[in-house]
Amino acid sequence: MQVLILNSGSSSLKFQLFSMPQETILCSGIIERIGMDDALFKFKTEKNSIEFESKILNHKAGLKLVAEHLLDKNTGIIKAPEDIAIVGHRVVHGGIYFSNTTEITQEVKDKIKELSSLAPLHNPANLEGIEVAEDIFPTAKQVAVFDTAFLQSIPEVAYKYAIPNEFLTKHHIRVYGFHGTSHKYVSEKAIDFLGKKESKIITIHLGNGCSMTAVKNGKSVDHSMGFSPLGGLIMGTRSGDIDPALTFYLAEKLNYDLNDINTMLLKKSGMLGLTGFSDLRDIESEAAKGNKDCILALQMNAYRIKKYIGSYAAILNGLDAIVFTAGIGENSNYMRQLICEDLNFLGIQLDMDKNNKRSKDIRAINKEGSKTKILVVPTNEELEIAKQAVDLIKN
Repeated sequence: MQVLILNSGSSSLKFQLFSMPQETILCSGIIERIGMDDALFKFKTEKNSIEFESKILNHKAGLKLVAEHLLDKNTGIIKAPEDIAIVGHRVVHGGIYFSNTTEITQEVKDKIKELSSLAPLHNPANLEGIEVAEDIFPTAKQVAVFDTAFLQSIPEVAYKYAIPNEFLTKHHIRVYGFHGTSHKYVSEKAIDFLGKKESKIITIHLGNGCSMTAVKNGKSVDHSMGFSPLGGLIMGTRSGDIDPALTFYLAEKLNYDLNDINTMLLKKSGMLGLTGFSDLRDIESEAAKGNKDCILALQMNAYRIKKYIGSYAAILNGLDAIVFTAGIGENSNYMRQLICEDLNFLGIQLDMDKNNKRSKDIRAINKEGSKTKILVVPTNEELEIAKQAVDLIKN
């Protein structure tokens, strides 16, 4: 059974084609910097590796490019669209409606669209991917795996906001959390690596979007994002945590309308607002040249993560490991260094030599005497989605 997995981020599209249930990767790739003139397209099979920069305006154009390469007579991996049995989609916000993997129907698509206001950088791209995939692969089963599902175990004391009760009971306003598929995958890998089913770990997903989850005995108990993917850590273009009164000040004193505020906080803030760059690789490069804005932004980013590590260690009443994952978490040794500095009181001691080495495998980068393990766990949301999608269709 051939299963295509599509994972749309706010400015990226990752894809993998699996032969299931063997979990064999037939094809993999990514499109980065979607919406920019220098978007990067990578497409890899056992026999071919393609990489080029191009103007890719949106996720729809990106997915069509993926399909063209999958079907190409020289470099492709499938002969016809009918070869794909299942297309699995990462969908960011499932609200109260979806806590499990779901086969996509028109009703499901309507709900994903309805929830787009809560995840404006993601749900529209997810829905667009679904609709384009339906056209390109009309015989395939379309399946949605929701980011919010793993985070359903967060207790009420953590997911409820201190606002009048009716906003929860009538309007379902609460913490939902995101990147759940990634946090689930890497937390399970970390628990296996530690050999401790009873464990207290913090998973740190750092990409263009960033989030952290406190995980106790394999269950999520708290999460840095909230009702939408805007809160929590400083991200590529999103502000993360701010004083909510700022929105009123912008509206009343600086004459911003709500759409302007929404756009500013989602698309013009975070690292982009601080430095003029949204890609951490550019920011680290500029910081190395002495750019003070970039240096400060990296320090602010690490500072915010440290605050969450401290608070989650308190919530967990101890800590066995912190886990770095996703594009930045896996690849930026400098960010890991900044984050782990001066956390000795939590037993976090980074080994610089181990931190500077690159590997595609799960690894510990802490010193031998470190009470708390520091792990780098490559995430594989696509495999997790594939497994869940196949289980749903087979059952």
